[in-house]
Amino acid sequence: MKASFTTIGYAEGVVSMLDQTLLPAEEVVHHYTTVEEVAEAIRSMVIRGAPAIGIAAAFGMVLAARDAKDDSQFSADMEKASTLLAGTRPTAVNLFWALDRMNRVVTDVCDKTSEERLLLLEKEANGILEEDEWVCFKIGEYGAELMPEEATVMTHCNAGALATGGLGTALSVFRVAKGQGKVLRVISNETRPFLQGARLTTWELMRDGIDVTLVADNAAASLIRRGKVDAVIVGTDRTVANGDVANKIGTYGVALAAHESGIPFYVAAPTSTIDLSIQHGDEIEIEERDGAEVRTVFGVPTAPEGVKVMNPAFDVTPAKLVTGIITEYGVARPPYEQSLPPLVAQSEKK
Repeated sequence: MKASFTTIGYAEGVVSMLDQTLLPAEEVVHHYTTVEEVAEAIRSMVIRGAPAIGIAAAFGMVLAARDAKDDSQFSADMEKASTLLAGTRPTAVNLFWALDRMNRVVTDVCDKTSEERLLLLEKEANGILEEDEWVCFKIGEYGAELMPEEATVMTHCNAGALATGGLGTALSVFRVAKGQGKVLRVISNETRPFLQGARLTTWELMRDGIDVTLVADNAAASLIRRGKVDAVIVGTDRTVANGDVANKIGTYGVALAAHESGIPFYVAAPTSTIDLSIQHGDEIEIEERDGAEVRTVFGVPTAPEGVKVMNPAFDVTPAKLVTGIITEYGVARPPYEQSLPPLVAQSEKK
């Protein structure tokens, strides 16, 4: 099972990305040949979503290796590339997870020829992409088991194929459930200020023939309270040891409404997004983005010029509001301090 489009690909020294800043109006694929270009694509959100960011960073390291002509400077050049990529989006743990994998290969290949180095780095980056396809499908399978035969499910932001190398995380649940014959209606919150739900989630679900309805962010809690929503499922950029979840800003409010109304709130989390080195969500660095994203809607002013803006890209949902965390190895339940480590351990055995 595959999505009807490709988010990111690599061939012969070229990284291709579908430009998510232009969707849904235009479908434009950019081609990058340097690590600097890949870093800027991540920073400017041409590509976004934790798994996709990690994949992009891995291929960015491949491009850096292609440009490292001087054997004596290889390690220094690769360290510079890794630092550049690590500085693009601080909240998404997949970025650092993928860079750690690539840096381990860099260490192992320093004494090899440039051709051997490149071959092994390409193999690792392609492996990260291929693994993500499997991870997405398994999350879809485990998540679909939790869904009734017919239900209305809310999601926030975009945790779909656009955010991954496969079917998506949260949105893979809808794709797999559809394949099983279940009837799931999706409510997509618009996700201000970057409108990932409006522009991206609706676009990809409509392409795949999944019933989706768009709502304004400030309608979400009311719809939940009025009984219009049976469950909520979202993605995550980082989930920590106690089960606190960092996801797109606005997720916390949706989780509060779901908890108050007694409906399940699920998080689709590849084990690569689970960071057991952090004990509590308050320790997660929250990215603060340019205030222009709030003062304007894609360049069109919606607020007085110069007004002060707070623009956090993420918030943290406390574990007590999370019904279950869906991974590629199964569903974790509270207490997460006990249920998450065995799942992460399975991924580390691969």
